[in-house]
Formats: sequence, structure tokens, C-alpha cells
Amino acid sequence: MTEEEAKAWLVARAVPRETVERFEAFVALVLAENQQQNLIARSTEATIWGRHIVDSAQLVGLAEDPNGPWLDIGAGPGFPGIVIALTTEAPVWLVEPRRLRAEFLMRAADALGLADRIVVFAEKIETAAIPAPPRTITARAYAPLDRIFGVCQRFSGPNTIYVLPKGRGAADELESARRTWQGAFHVERSATDRDAAIVVARAVRRRKTR
Repeated sequence: MTEEEAKAWLVARAVPRETVERFEAFVALVLAENQQQNLIARSTEATIWGRHIVDSAQLVGLAEDPNGPWLDIGAGPGFPGIVIALTTEAPVWLVEPRRLRAEFLMRAADALGLADRIVVFAEKIETAAIPAPPRTITARAYAPLDRIFGVCQRFSGPNTIYVLPKGRGAADELESARRTWQGAFHVERSATDRDAAIVVARAVRRRKTR
């Protein structure tokens, strides 16, 4: 997806101009901070709208309740968590154990007027005190499906769904996870890469061992 195609994608989905302007502000924050710490690969700076903004924004359309609480594990520079917060009215919980990245997320949330809806947990997901079952769990380039399902079981509820961009190995990863986990799974094609996919999972639970 080119930068022109990415912005056209937003226009085609009637993303308000105000939201696009807030995306622009966030892009500026990420690119400036990327000179201080490695938030995104330098090779993706020139394609940040397609590679990161739209790649994150497309996840909102796959959620059953986009305005319910979101949990983003391994939030990094805020893709997809901050993009989701800019696109919806949802509370968004960002889990990021790397101190410098967590500090950037806090500054970005404040600068973008999101501090009332974003909570940053500067720790590993295994110890984070998530306040309630999230409606939607997402994670981008964090871990294989099997590990994501494992660390999320303690706080996911019966209505929690997972919306997980998994790149070009989504089908193989899902097949591997099915050996340990059961639920309602399906795979959606990514809008930004025709060969990449997003795993959507509901009612995820560990398979019983005999």
C-alpha cells in the first residue's frame, strides 16, 4: 500500500478530517521520537501511513464493540493502541515493559488529548493489573498466538475477542495454536498487504487434556 493509497483508504471510510489531523500529529511525534530511540524501522518512516497508521486503523472494523475497552500488548510506539484511541471513544490500555517506549506513550497520549482514556502499564503483561476484562485484545509483532492466548487467559472474559495482525504466517500460526486452544477462529486479509492476515478469535479456551 502506497502513502497515497493509505490516505485514500481513510477517505473511503469517511474518517473525519479532524481524526486525520490527529493522525498527522501522531505521525510527527513518532518520527521525531524515532531520532531518539528505535520506535519503528527507519525503512518504514517513508511509508508510515500505510505500514503503521492504516495497518492499525483497519483493526477497529473487526471489533464487535469498537468503543469497549481495548488492550494492546507490547504497545511499542502506539501501533495499534494509540491509533485505535484516536479512531474510537474507547478506553485503551497499553502494556509496554520498555521504559523509554512507555514514557513516549504517556507523552503522546497527553499531547494528543487522550490522557483521560489511555492507561500505560510500564511492565510485562504477566504482572499488569488489568482493571477489567477487555472487550478487544490486540497485539502487533508481540508473540505467537499460543503465547498471547496463554498470558491473556487470566483477565479475558466471555465477551472478549482477539484481533491480532499476524503477517504472512497467520495460517500456520493459527494451525499451531489450535493444538492447545479452541474457540471460534477466522482469518481476515489485511488491507495493507494482500499476503498478510489478521486472526480474529472468540471464546478462546485451553483444550482439555485427556
